[in-house]
Amino acid sequence: MSLREQLCEYGRRAVELGLVIGTSGNLSVRQGELVAVTPSGVALDRLTPEMCPIVDVEGHLVEGELQPSSETPMHLAVYETTDAQAIVHTHSVFGTVVATTMTELPPVHYNALLLGGTVRVAAYATYGTPELAANVRAAMAGKRAALMANHGGVTIGATMEEAFEATRLLEWLCEVYVRGLSVGKPTVLTDEQLNAVVERALNPPTFPRRR
Repeated sequence: MSLREQLCEYGRRAVELGLVIGTSGNLSVRQGELVAVTPSGVALDRLTPEMCPIVDVEGHLVEGELQPSSETPMHLAVYETTDAQAIVHTHSVFGTVVATTMTELPPVHYNALLLGGTVRVAAYATYGTPELAANVRAAMAGKRAALMANHGGVTIGATMEEAFEATRLLEWLCEVYVRGLSVGKPTVLTDEQLNAVVERALNPPTFPRRR
C-alpha cells in the first residue's frame, strides 16, 4: 500500500470511529525525506490518493495539486524530534474533553505505558502556527502521544497502523478517565505499580508443560 493509500485507508477509519468530524483532523506518513500528508479542507473519508500532497521535511510542496493540511508544520516538528514515521491528529470527543479541562492525563490504567505513561497537554496556540508546533513538540518529548489544549490529540508510530492504534488507545484512556469522574475520583497508578508492570512484561511467567 502506497503512502497516499495509507492516508486514505486510515482517514476513513478515523471517520468511521468518530475520531474526527467534517474536515477536522489530519494524518501523515514519512518515507525518507518525504512526507505524504492529508490535504487542507477535505473530509478524511472522501480522500483519494491523488488528493494527498507530498512535502519534503522542510515543508516544500513536492507533489500534488491541493495544499497540505494547515497542521503540516506541527507534523514536521514532531518528525524532526522523534523517531516517528507516521502521525495521526484527531478531534476525538473524550480526548478533547480532557484537553479542555486538564494539563495532563494521568495513568489510570497500565496500558498508558504504551503511550509513555502520563500524557501531557500541550499549551494552547492557534492551529497551524509555529507556536502550536513548538508546544506539541515539547509535550511529545519521550512520549507516543500528546493532547492539545482546547483542540484534540496527536499520536505517533513507526507505521501508520501503529500511530492509529495509539490514537484509539489514547481515546480509550481519556474515556475511562472521564467516565470514572462521573462515579468518583479515578485512582492513578503509582510509579512503583507502573514499574512492576514493566518488569512483568520483561519477565513474563512460564508455565510447565503437562506431563
